[in-house]
Formats: sequence, C-alpha cells, structure tokens
Amino acid sequence: MTMAQARPSGGSPHAAHGHPAAAAPLRVSDYFVRVGCDPLTEAFEKRSFAPPWRGSRPVESADVDAVVERIFATPRTETAVAYLHVPFCQTHCLFCGFFQNVWRPEAGPAYVDDVLAELAVRAATPLIASAPIDAVYIGGGTPSALAAEDLARLVEGLHRHLPLTGDCEITLEGRAFGFDLAKAAKVADAGVTRLSIGVQTFSTEVRRRLGRKLAGHEVHAFLSDLVALGRTAVACDLIYGLPGQTEATWSRDIEIVDALGLDGVTLYALNMFPGGPMARAIEKGKLSPPAAPAMQARAYADAVERLAGLGWLKVSQSHLVRSAREFNRYNAAIKRGVACLPFGAGAGGQAHGYRWRNVIDLAQRREMIAQHRAPVEGLALVPPYHAAHAMIAAGLEAGRLDLAAVETLRPGFRVAVAPLLANWAQAGLGELSGDGFKPNHAGAFWISNLTSGLTAGLQTATQAEPSGCCPGG
Repeated sequence: MTMAQARPSGGSPHAAHGHPAAAAPLRVSDYFVRVGCDPLTEAFEKRSFAPPWRGSRPVESADVDAVVERIFATPRTETAVAYLHVPFCQTHCLFCGFFQNVWRPEAGPAYVDDVLAELAVRAATPLIASAPIDAVYIGGGTPSALAAEDLARLVEGLHRHLPLTGDCEITLEGRAFGFDLAKAAKVADAGVTRLSIGVQTFSTEVRRRLGRKLAGHEVHAFLSDLVALGRTAVACDLIYGLPGQTEATWSRDIEIVDALGLDGVTLYALNMFPGGPMARAIEKGKLSPPAAPAMQARAYADAVERLAGLGWLKVSQSHLVRSAREFNRYNAAIKRGVACLPFGAGAGGQAHGYRWRNVIDLAQRREMIAQHRAPVEGLALVPPYHAAHAMIAAGLEAGRLDLAAVETLRPGFRVAVAPLLANWAQAGLGELSGDGFKPNHAGAFWISNLTSGLTAGLQTATQAEPSGCCPGG
C-alpha cells in the first residue's frame, strides 16, 4: 500500500485513490481553538480530513470520453510528475484501506505488458510529450512484489516512452517481504533512484498483529543491506498510534531509523478506516484500540525533536531527511498541485483543471480499452479555489504559508481567515509574521485541521471563475 495515499495526515498526498466525493461545506467557525489549552494535545478533538478533491464537480458520464480526449490533447507548459500504480499485495495488512488484489506471481508479466502498452499509446499525446517529467512514483499495492525482470521492464518503459528529465527521481515503493538485494540492484540498473520501504514499526509483536510477514530484526537487516548496497536513496515509513504500540517501542523505532543510515524517513499518524479490517478487529476485541490523538501528538513531536537533534532536517510535516540525495520530489510536487500523469489500474492523476482515476478493476479496464473507451472513473472539474488550496497545503507542509500569495489567487481570503489565524497564533499553534503563518510542532501535527480551516476561508472568499483548459465538462 502506498503509505501517503492511505493517510491524509500530512504525508504525501498521492493522487492515486483520490477521486471526487461529496463533502459538506466547511465553516471557518468550526476550526477555532480554545486559548489556554495544550495546543499539541488538545487543540482539536480529532484530526480532520482535508481532501484536495473537496468541492470538485463530477463530469457527466456521457461526456467523460470527450473530456479525457481533450485533456490528453492539450499540451502542458510546466514540468509534471507521473504516478504508476501496481494493484497487488501479498497480504491485506490491518491498517490498509485500499487492498484490491491478492498477489499472484503469474499476474505480474501480463500486468506489466498492459502498462507498457498504455505508456506506448499515451506517449505521443500532447499532455504527455509536451514538457518534462521530473519525478515518477511507482506505488501500490506492493510494487516490489513484481519479479525483478518485470520491474526492470517497467522502469525501462518509463525511460523509453516518457520525457523524463536527466535527473528524474524514480521512486519504487516496497516492503521487505518478497524483496532482496538482487532485485534492488536490478531496478537500480534499470533507473530507479529511490526506494521507499513501508516498515510501519520494527516491533515484531506489533508487526505480527498488523499482518506483517517479517519480524522486526529481519526488516532491520534488509534495510541495513539496502543502505550498504549504496545504489539508490533509501527511505522508510513509520506509523505512530498503532494498536499495542508503546512509548518504548516507538522510541526504539526512532533509534533504529537513526542508526540505519537511511536517507529519509516519513512519520505517519495512524488513520483507521471505518469498517476496515483494523476497525473490525478492534470491535471484536482482537486488537487493542489505537492511541488517542493526544498520545499520537506527543509521539509525533517527540520523534521530530529527537531526529532534529540527531542532525535530521524536517522538510515537510511528516518527512525528514539526512542526506543530499533524498529529495522526496514527487510528494512535494503533489502538494503543490502540479500535473500528475497516471498510469496503470487505480492510478490517479490531475491536469488542466481536472482530476480522475484509472479504473482499478483489471477486467473492466481491459474491456473498456478494447471498446475504445477511456478507462477512467471519478473524472471531475476541480473547484475554482484549487490552486489556492494547493498553495495552502504546500505552504503548511513546508513550514510557512505565504498569505499574500494565496490572496492573489483568491481575493478576500485574508479577510476571511484573519480571525482564525489570530486565534491559532494566540492558542499556540504557530506564529503570524508579516505575510506569513508558520506552524510549530503543534500546528504541524494538526496540519489537516489547519488546512481544512483555511479551505473554509477559501470557500467563503470572493468567488472566482474556474480555470483550466478544458471547461464545460
């Protein structure tokens, strides 16, 4: 599972899986904080969800094919990123809400063939060919489950068909189970520059409860070997707030990450999906409840402070780096709202004022392609404040929101949010300085709530006409 797709808690906001859904209008008044409370642990009752597709307008089904054709026929003028989805997993981990297909080795070659065919067909379209692509994320699912030869074919196909920049960052997401050094070397030879390994925790006891296959020491050894191999940047994901996770196990996770010599680490808060496997296990008494938001907040702040003290640089709300070759370029670009070009079943994208997702059901996708229909779903026109929303999300992620810049995109925004920002500063969530707002550790932990509150300000600011090349969908 792509960790950033699965948790809207300030990590990468992958476009995949994100498609328009109905959402009630936000109200600025809902995001004021009681002054005098502990801002880190008491600012809000729970973390909110700030989906970038909120406010999108669905395209009528009869118009989808024509709109998709116009999108791909319209050139880009700016650099884009690409996302390639591999919708298979060896197991359904309890924390994951996006499991789709059980991995079968015999499915790999045919799926790669499908994606290579898609790349070949789309390569000459103006949307793809008109400007460079400087980051590609191969996510899932579990892309590393594919055979080494198929992964190499996939990456070589990206280089063959897409206008990648010379220093394009190509990330392969994976897990230690089903991965080995020979496969890592093979994908590096093919052009992968970055490996993002979903660890979640090194605690064997907690891992077993989550449905992970390997013990903590086995994952530790694999990461150590990857780092020693030295062929790519290596980053990992950790989750705080897991059922059964204690302060001691979380502290040990941070110690291990620092000792391994990794290039980067992403710290995610657990996001438990209603009705998902973890929620059902807790309801049946098979798992203890996850940590409360206050405990998650302390875990986040403690980890960031400890890693910073050890020489790590916090480059976004959840991502810290310790080497010059760790850019995490794709995730940063998605937060800025750049065009994302999707490939593979289930991949999500955005361009020219629209968002969409490729159909994830493999049989349905193949049938639609055979019928010369666009194999997409959830196609929608983004809201008129989409660019301003992306600027807010990116600014908060980077640690400073430029209020004047947002105002140029959405006149009336500063007036709409001035009382809210003053309240947050007084309550201890950040600092107002000139034209900027800088969230502190407490504000960073509650970043999704801050984003939602400011989005409410966008919705109530002076209305503007939707932008984009393909109106009328």
